Amino acid sequence: MARILIVYYSRSGNTRKMAELIAEGAEKQGGVVTVKDVKAVAAKELIEFDALIIGSPAYYGTMAAPLKQLLDDSVSLHGKLDGKIGGAFCSSANIAGGNETTILDILNALLIHGMILQGDPQGDHYGPVAIGAPDHRASKECLRFGSRIAALTMKLHG
Repeated sequence: MARILIVYYSRSGNTRKMAELIAEGAEKQGGVVTVKDVKAVAAKELIEFDALIIGSPAYYGTMAAPLKQLLDDSVSLHGKLDGKIGGAFCSSANIAGGNETTILDILNALLIHGMILQGDPQGDHYGPVAIGAPDHRASKECLRFGSRIAALTMKLHG
């Protein structure tokens, strides 16, 4: 059983919609998914899951402050997330709105925790991105991402 936590921050609802689509893709692959707004997550909960996926809107090219706070709080878990699966996704206001830099900031923190990341050679390489609300292309990427993360998590954590 692959236990996956999707944590997001969403002011407009766009990032939340992406989180729900990623969860749908992971569940179709057999993952047991919990989706939570970052306000409802304490850092200590992160160790209860086999995979952690974090989603944020792009704010000045980086993640929203509540997500950064969660990652800052996760310093107390250093070494306890080692070997778990990680991923990130992002929404922004425009095409050059900082989606990739935001995702990479999140992925940097997950790498420091020793987490395993999976890129995508076909779709959104670093993680799903949307411009505003997820359109057909972004929705497809979210479903694919969720499926791929769940498959990897089941492979490594059964």
